[in-house]
Amino acid sequence: MASLFEKVSVLISANMHALVDQALQSNSLAVIDQYIRQVEDSLSDLDDAAATVGGEVKSLKRKVDEYDQKDDELDRVINAFLMEGNEAAAVAAQSRLNSVERLIETYKEQLKRQDQEFKKLLDAKVKLEARLATMKQQREELQALLELAKSKETSVKAMKSLDDLMGSGDSDIERIAESIRTRLDKASAASEMRAASLDEQMDAVLERDKLDSQLAERKKKLGLSS
Repeated sequence: MASLFEKVSVLISANMHALVDQALQSNSLAVIDQYIRQVEDSLSDLDDAAATVGGEVKSLKRKVDEYDQKDDELDRVINAFLMEGNEAAAVAAQSRLNSVERLIETYKEQLKRQDQEFKKLLDAKVKLEARLATMKQQREELQALLELAKSKETSVKAMKSLDDLMGSGDSDIERIAESIRTRLDKASAASEMRAASLDEQMDAVLERDKLDSQLAERKKKLGLSS
């Protein structure tokens, strides 16, 4: 379980700014996709672990309840034996009661540890799910941004080809090239506007300080801040 928590902790603490920068620099979403796969695998492991530990918690609670009932029964039996003057039976029943009470304490300790483990697993699951949702959203925005960049590169290559045509000496070709170049300028400007818009969206998503400030304000209104 320790190794699972270590794996999850690494994913939760991963520098998302660095992941996005790597994707942009390499002009590929591979680094983002790898992170998403790792998160999804870890979520699957967390689900299995939480189900196992949660089952153990339920079993321990049931055992504690069962032995609590036995404890009550033995307590009544001891009193009954004493009322009858049956000291030997009372001693034997008291010995059993002592064993049952020790067993109850053991189960309660196990229950406490497993319940804490279960809550830790659920907490890690919630945090990792939030991470996954954020990264998937950023992946979509990055994909759009990279596609715009590739489109821009294609436009640049086309413009260079038109520059070559402009000097060919044929007036018809030059006129057609100028018309195409005008259209490309317009498309390029539109692409830059869309890219700028996406950059602003990414800045908003990646601005963790702003998110933390908003959550802190909510906690303050809800009376949750210290």
